[in-house]
Amino acid sequence: MTTVREQGSPAPAEETDRNELVDLVFDGDFDSVHRPIREAVSDPLFDRHEGLTTVEQGRLAYKRVALVHEHVGNAEEIVADPRRLFAVSDWPSLMDTTTLPLLSVHYNLCLTTILHHGQNRDDLSEYIDELSSMRSVGSFMVTELGWGNNVANLQTQAVYEHETDQFILNTPNPQAQKFMPYTGIQDVPKLAVVMARLIVKDADCGVFPFLVRISDEKGLRPGVLASPLPEKPGLALDNGVTWFDHVRLDRHAFLGGTMSSITPQGEFVSTIRSRRRRFFASLERVHAGRLCLSSALVSAGRASAYIAVRYSLRRHTFAPAQQDVPLLAYRSQQTALFRALADVYAMTFLVNHVKRQFVCSSDNDDTHQLIDIAKAVSSWTMTDVFTVCRERIGAQGMFAANRIADYVSMAQGVVTAEGDNLPLLAKVGNQLLAHAKPAVTPPPHQLSLTDPWYHWELLRYREDVVGYDTAQSMRRYVRGGSSLFDAWNHHINAALDLAQSRGASLAVKAFAEAAGGARSPRVARALRLLAAIYALGLTHRHAAWYMAHDMLTPSQASRIPALMDRLCALVLADAELLVDGFALTDEFLRAPALTSDLSAYSALTSSTATTEESRR
Repeated sequence: MTTVREQGSPAPAEETDRNELVDLVFDGDFDSVHRPIREAVSDPLFDRHEGLTTVEQGRLAYKRVALVHEHVGNAEEIVADPRRLFAVSDWPSLMDTTTLPLLSVHYNLCLTTILHHGQNRDDLSEYIDELSSMRSVGSFMVTELGWGNNVANLQTQAVYEHETDQFILNTPNPQAQKFMPYTGIQDVPKLAVVMARLIVKDADCGVFPFLVRISDEKGLRPGVLASPLPEKPGLALDNGVTWFDHVRLDRHAFLGGTMSSITPQGEFVSTIRSRRRRFFASLERVHAGRLCLSSALVSAGRASAYIAVRYSLRRHTFAPAQQDVPLLAYRSQQTALFRALADVYAMTFLVNHVKRQFVCSSDNDDTHQLIDIAKAVSSWTMTDVFTVCRERIGAQGMFAANRIADYVSMAQGVVTAEGDNLPLLAKVGNQLLAHAKPAVTPPPHQLSLTDPWYHWELLRYREDVVGYDTAQSMRRYVRGGSSLFDAWNHHINAALDLAQSRGASLAVKAFAEAAGGARSPRVARALRLLAAIYALGLTHRHAAWYMAHDMLTPSQASRIPALMDRLCALVLADAELLVDGFALTDEFLRAPALTSDLSAYSALTSSTATTEESRR
């Protein structure tokens, strides 16, 4: 049984309940996978430092990344074990949001791409060892300034020169500059996987990954040029615009994998005929990266809920006819925070479900679709959670030292990174429309509104109706003479709605299954209450649609807000238990809002003065 309590002596039954929640939240992996990484992040190097410049914060993030690497061990073992890879994303970013993209890109995009496409390549062993030991930090360069999400049309070129058996990497025009790789701090040794268009004998062979040394301790390597980008609130990433001026790469730099190669005679050969399919095969590790980002953001959602709930239990305020009461005694605070808490648990169980699918079958179209859905739904949901939690702790939430404000910025980065949410969901919506079927019989009205499975049936019915009606309408548009683009453009919002509905139904199902699998009566009751709150919120959002389709009576719809209030009141007794299930402590998060001792802020101010003095 997992043991996470680090202080105090709770009753045995309470300890058992807490440990069961931890097992559910971390899918039984807390002690074996998560605890060692959490302990690494407890190191004083992750203490908050005020008054640092963005560059100083960025350099500190690189030091913290190196510390995490020292504790977690061999990088090849990390990338071979997805559960550890997810945990490496989850914990460091709680204390320094900048570490999330640095670690994710190093392990998941750069190193794993080289390992995957460079199998049985002795000529890559020294580079793999360099990244595995983190003597160099890995980078991944795909997006170009002029192309954004349209990555299949990248213009960076790698021209093969048969006479020298080398590739000449070049940026042909300003629009082809790589946008936002980590090249602002230029004296950190970095190796990059660069996506470039392979040109062999003047023929365009498609976009492939190339291994490129970007910088060493002395700065950027010859032919590699970069210009730092402006600062981004909440993230100290050293993003830059990067371009190449006829950089020569030896044969080993080409990462064609088992699918493509250059023969000794200088001919390009490939087992995949389509250039587009070659490109997507080269980007296969992006799916795992999306899941890492989703997992980390949901972890930050748990930290936000922990901070907001515990603060609201400790902070007292005035009350009519009473001296004072905790903030959480107010129904308005309960409704806001417990709906956010329900969202956090729902996304936790959804992402856990997708992680299990990925571990079982990572290279699978159904798994990829699940990852895309989870990434969009969880990042948008956590964005709302962060906003609610930040506001519910008042002015305290405005300070970066209390974590939540930084998580807001991290969420904005995740929404865009590894594939922007809207294009991802549009792709999923298109896939769902291709398999749309007529709706089955709707569930009867007499089922309980507090039963999550009832709301799951409502969601699935709505998904079937919206999907089938939209697919039929698109076919009519095409038969009527509309172009495929016009037909799709007219129905894209319905497709996005369809994809989000699929994500919601998956989350409700995962939540209901977790609650149903709880052994402790108290844990099962608390999770059922939260699952009902989450599901009711989804049904209330589409109440007008359900009533129009005779799926919900006006009486049922009008009762939902009051019912959610009553359920939130019932959650209050288990509020502290529910956030303790996140395996977090006040000491770990080091947020001043979690202590009534104002010296916590004074200590941060003192560190600022020390930093300023050291600069003089």
